[in-house]
Amino acid sequence: METSPRKKINFDNTEIAFRNKSNAELNQAYWLFKIISSNFLTKVGPPITNFMLNIGFPIKGAIKATIFKQFCGGETINECEHAIEQLHNGKVGTILDYSVEGEEEEEVFDFTCEETIRTIDRADGNPRIPITVFKVTGIGRFALLEKIHAKKELNTAEIEEYDRVKKRCEKICRTAFEKQVPIMIDAEETWIQGPIDELALEMMTSFNKEKIIVYNTYQMYRHDKLADLKADYLIAKETGFILGVKMVRGAYMEKERKRALEMGYPSPIQPDKAATDKDYNESLRFCVQHIDQIGFVCGTHNEDSSRLLTELMDENNIPHDDPHAFFAQLLGMSDNLSFNLSDAGYNVAKYVPYGPIKAVMPYLFRRAQENTSVAGQTGRELGLISKEKARRRL
Repeated sequence: METSPRKKINFDNTEIAFRNKSNAELNQAYWLFKIISSNFLTKVGPPITNFMLNIGFPIKGAIKATIFKQFCGGETINECEHAIEQLHNGKVGTILDYSVEGEEEEEVFDFTCEETIRTIDRADGNPRIPITVFKVTGIGRFALLEKIHAKKELNTAEIEEYDRVKKRCEKICRTAFEKQVPIMIDAEETWIQGPIDELALEMMTSFNKEKIIVYNTYQMYRHDKLADLKADYLIAKETGFILGVKMVRGAYMEKERKRALEMGYPSPIQPDKAATDKDYNESLRFCVQHIDQIGFVCGTHNEDSSRLLTELMDENNIPHDDPHAFFAQLLGMSDNLSFNLSDAGYNVAKYVPYGPIKAVMPYLFRRAQENTSVAGQTGRELGLISKEKARRRL
């Protein structure tokens, strides 16, 4: 007997995508994406904004009410409550992300470690916050990781310094294990990724024996990462732990290509977008095939990859809410994916960055630049918002 074809998920359903946004919030998002779509403003905005913040010009209020409000939850965990509840109303979880980066001092690293633990504490027993996250450069010095990655010999002070980095990482992951709150370790630049991958494997070996607690991140715009994922799966299988995989396309492409060119080594980045898409989708197939041994987070704003994963799960009779399969997007972007997926019963969570405005500005500038550099992203966001405005007759 023929079964009826499964209903295709509709990522153009703006009523579901924006049902948690008020008319005022929708209008504000419309004008913000209009401004972001200007390449000129995206280029000149960051230096002007940084200059004004550095001289104490009172623009924090304007930033907080516009771009910060769109892409960030607040300056503190408590200020994120509105975003957490708004997402939860649409059956979307929150990934609290303390987005302070580029620091150098040990006291700041200690604070970031404790702040990450506070996000785990907030998630403990709270179904609205299903996953947490941190960056290793939040708890350790970039130049130190760079030296380790390059396999240069460390002096005594550096050995002690790296020991403190490892202890912070272990403290975060142990807390996550004790509270049974999954945590993702974000990927970073290729020239510091080696020690991050080693730490992640170590943490997964310790804490992923019975269920998924720690995830490592694989940037599929790197031509070597699909092979790494498959190799790590074999290690997990042989060692007896569940591999945690967050797959993303990647966040540092222009910087990576520029450095490779300047320093005269082959670019680690795929030759073109088609190659990235191919590896990304292949990683989804691989994770679905081995879902008993792999817990994965499909971090993407790409509709084709999102749809592919829904189809793969259906073909393999994997329940939409299987705890080993998650979708993730960033706050303020691709609501048409997040809320339509959650409406169809899939596990979905949004990254909700937070932190002091000045410290979070590098993150916000990347979001603005990403929206203009990713082909059609701003136009897509604007088109969907315009469609919903028309539906509401605004």
